[in-house]
Amino acid sequence: MLDLVIGNVHIADQPHPVDIGLSGSRIAAIEPHIAADAPRHDMCGHFAFGGFVDSHIHLDKACILDRCMICEGTLEEAVRETAKAKVGFTVEDVHARAARVVEKAIVNGTIAMRAFVEIDPRAGFRSFDAIRQIKKEFAWAIDIQICAFAQEGLNNEPETAEMLGQALMSGADLIGGCPYTDPDPDRHIRWIFDLAERHDVDVDFHLDFDLDPKNSAIPSVIAETRRRNYAGRVSIGHVTKLSAMPRTAVEAIADQLGETGIAVTVLPATDMFLLGRERDHLVPRGIAPAMLLAGRGVTVTAATNNVLNPFTPYGDASLSRMANLFANAAQLSRDEDVIVAFDMVATSAARLMRRDHTLKPGSPADIVILDAENACSAIREIGLPLAGWKGGRQTFSRPKPNLIWPTR
Repeated sequence: MLDLVIGNVHIADQPHPVDIGLSGSRIAAIEPHIAADAPRHDMCGHFAFGGFVDSHIHLDKACILDRCMICEGTLEEAVRETAKAKVGFTVEDVHARAARVVEKAIVNGTIAMRAFVEIDPRAGFRSFDAIRQIKKEFAWAIDIQICAFAQEGLNNEPETAEMLGQALMSGADLIGGCPYTDPDPDRHIRWIFDLAERHDVDVDFHLDFDLDPKNSAIPSVIAETRRRNYAGRVSIGHVTKLSAMPRTAVEAIADQLGETGIAVTVLPATDMFLLGRERDHLVPRGIAPAMLLAGRGVTVTAATNNVLNPFTPYGDASLSRMANLFANAAQLSRDEDVIVAFDMVATSAARLMRRDHTLKPGSPADIVILDAENACSAIREIGLPLAGWKGGRQTFSRPKPNLIWPTR
């Protein structure tokens, strides 16, 4: 007994179109032709997959260009301007801006996201309270993990640690740190791990966000991951220092990341916008060598990071566009490499967030249809999402455009 058939779709590893039969909130069958009395959506041979997963986004400080100055375009300026702006954030303000981005993410095919929420004496719990509301209100269409995040350090503001602990007891799903803004990065890392252990949650660090190959914090994160048996529960974002290191040095670090199960997220839009501004020629891309890392067994993802703020004054929460940007910056040409870029915003990102992303009988009926033939063409052509389902319920429809030819 089926409730719905999503018919005539291409899926990964299947040479010919198939039908997907849904029963309740689960996939019940995937076969070439499903005969059933259930309603049928014919998707005309388009590509179906488990939906995009945004492994790193800041909903709380999105869409604040109208209240910030961007003169230098540097990381330091972005941190400074955002810190000033968030003093004036209200629950209602954060909620409205976050909802604007989440709605765009849904119609752009995103089924899950990890949202970093700044908690400190300036932000208080206002942003956290707003994003908790967003998580609940949009649960019908998207799963949101909340990462309680210390953007501006801990050793300089010890009260932030207590606030992070309160957030973890009040609904935050994991904890995040930012060692490069702290006067004692190594102690910051240990402190974040202490909180993670105490509350039995995963860890996600913003790390090594510059182009100086020296003084990387990655060894400290690796050491703490090993010491605390936290393999598979740690992620690091940006790590742009890796783009300034020789290949042999990166390979050595990659092997350790793979061994400890530490995932890496690159943020192409932000990393390219903020870094290398001191150069007047041969400006570096500043993106960590994700393909090298993936080739050595590291879980690597690409994500949005920021939308319309001093860190990234662009964005529409489209992960197909973000993966295309990464593929261009990484100079990918082979189909197999472009498919890795697709996985960075899909399967690999789902693995980082520990969610079932496969289309198979018994899996959650979380499905997105793209205007593309396969994963490769979805990235090469930035295939637009046409429709999506979460838990067997349709969440959006975005009909394919039609040309209106002149009458003769």
